[in-house]
Amino acid sequence: MTSSQSEIPVFPDIEPTHGYGASSPIARIDLYSYELSYVGGKYVMSGGRVVTTLQSTVVKVTTIDGAVGYGETCPLGSNYLPAHASGARAALAELGPHLVGLNAANPVAIARAADHVLLGHGYAKSALDVACWDVLGQLTGRPICDLIGGRQSGPFPLYVAVPLGTPEQMRDHVVQLQQAGIHRFQLKLGGEPIDDAQRARAVVEVAGPDDVVIGDANCGWNLRQAITAARLMDGLPGLLLEQPCATYEECVRVREHTSLPMILDEVITDLPTLLRAWEDKAMEGLNLKINRVGGLTQARLMRDVAQQLGMTVNVEDAWGGDLTTAAVSHLAASTSPEALVMVSFMNDWTNEHVAGYEPRSVHGWGEAPTRPGLGVEVDDALLGAPFASFGAGEADAGR
Repeated sequence: MTSSQSEIPVFPDIEPTHGYGASSPIARIDLYSYELSYVGGKYVMSGGRVVTTLQSTVVKVTTIDGAVGYGETCPLGSNYLPAHASGARAALAELGPHLVGLNAANPVAIARAADHVLLGHGYAKSALDVACWDVLGQLTGRPICDLIGGRQSGPFPLYVAVPLGTPEQMRDHVVQLQQAGIHRFQLKLGGEPIDDAQRARAVVEVAGPDDVVIGDANCGWNLRQAITAARLMDGLPGLLLEQPCATYEECVRVREHTSLPMILDEVITDLPTLLRAWEDKAMEGLNLKINRVGGLTQARLMRDVAQQLGMTVNVEDAWGGDLTTAAVSHLAASTSPEALVMVSFMNDWTNEHVAGYEPRSVHGWGEAPTRPGLGVEVDDALLGAPFASFGAGEADAGR
């Protein structure tokens, strides 16, 4: 153990070699990067933000007994949330040398150790956290959903984001998705309020009785625009409003001016902000992004609290491929069906697949894999060579 590692407090671990108390020290951490491209060509959001390709980062944790776990983090560019691909890689490279030798089968202890080494950067730590849950699943022979609440249901409904466009374009896109079996839609809004109201109305008019339509501004309106848009859309049957403004305080003000059910997303970063929103009557639903809150460890806690408070829950991530989708699927599968509204399988939104395009959606529905851990098989060859590796006695960050 290096001198830097010795400064980390030792967290007590149960030593049995089987079951939930299994001890499996980390022998090596490898970091990979690969590019994800959007299947629709251009993914258009509020504020003129357009996504065609994104850089994703994969963490591979290997333990001394040969267990292997994977996790992925893929920020949606650099001007959506306080996160970016280079930041994720730098943060993980900072963490890597300090975590070798710690028990990967104890994700909570790994999270505490990571917080001791580096404050913040939850979006980077999320990939490491998921990889450790994958290891724990491998060692116990159980899928992750069994470990974070138990499999609560079979297939769950998936949603597709509808990029910002003209009312006719967005309506036609929704009709095409309906024909493919999709009945959950997240409309990208955040433009001029009158135009956004027309977009929402065009979609609501073609929505069926079993469809769910959410208007998501992704923080794109200022307060005046958001109140105007909310008033124009008030009364549209079945419409939900998501994250109208960039700050929590603005969103609370908007909530006072509309009867539309409110979902908050980007501003709910941890359990304290979730509880604050509950006390302020700021929302009826939570859109839970795994990498926004630092991984499955925190996402599970927030999900459970939201359920107990009677909120609805959507499960997703900022962006990602097969590994992100697998993590999302396990959190969704262990969520109460009564609370779960919709889920995103983001590997449906990307052209590249490092785990065989699994888990796979079927006509608008998804399920979590039943094999241990994440339950997917990663093709390391598709990831290429690691850009950084950390193991006992080494810290090669230049590969």
